[in-house]
Amino acid sequence: MKKADVVEFYSRLEARVPEPKGELNYVNEYTLLVAVVLSAQATDVGVNKATKTLFEQVTTPEQMVALGEEGLKEHIRTIGLFNAKAKNVIALSRILVDEHDSKVPQARTVLETLPGVGRKTANVVCNMAFGQPRIAVDTHIFRVGNRTGLASGKTPLSVERKLENVTPARFRRHAHHWLILHGRYVCKARKPNCPGCIVSDLCRFKAKTV
Repeated sequence: MKKADVVEFYSRLEARVPEPKGELNYVNEYTLLVAVVLSAQATDVGVNKATKTLFEQVTTPEQMVALGEEGLKEHIRTIGLFNAKAKNVIALSRILVDEHDSKVPQARTVLETLPGVGRKTANVVCNMAFGQPRIAVDTHIFRVGNRTGLASGKTPLSVERKLENVTPARFRRHAHHWLILHGRYVCKARKPNCPGCIVSDLCRFKAKTV
């Protein structure tokens, strides 16, 4: 995609949603981290349902450690892989208490050392909690990047790096959410809404729906 088309692409997404927000519910940086860890291979809607009562009781790493693994499982049983996720959340909470003064680290490299936190999760937290211009490539962004020609790549990391290279600085803060929302509600996997897409004329997807 040409540089001018990239600018136009993001400009239209920005005009539609000037201040995009994530769809996971949280109350502070710590609960955001927990919610994102729980969201792996699960929907935001499902995670929000599970964390509604959890975050009414638990908002700090100390409270999570006190709740314990079995107590956490009672809240998140409806989420896929809840056993492993409960183990990771309790473990990362202990590390935050013991090694980080109960605070969520702002550095992606440090976040990635926590149990259950990969590059994508770390990028989401850096972007949403600390305003860093990170782009976390999930299945939606991976699809949009490849379909549109905005950033083609065979792996999430390659797409992430291309997006970082082609996305103008003025759009980097919100690019993550614009692309996710576009992939989730317009450029859907099975039946993309090409007729209703505001960037259809810029898109290189050959199998556009009519």
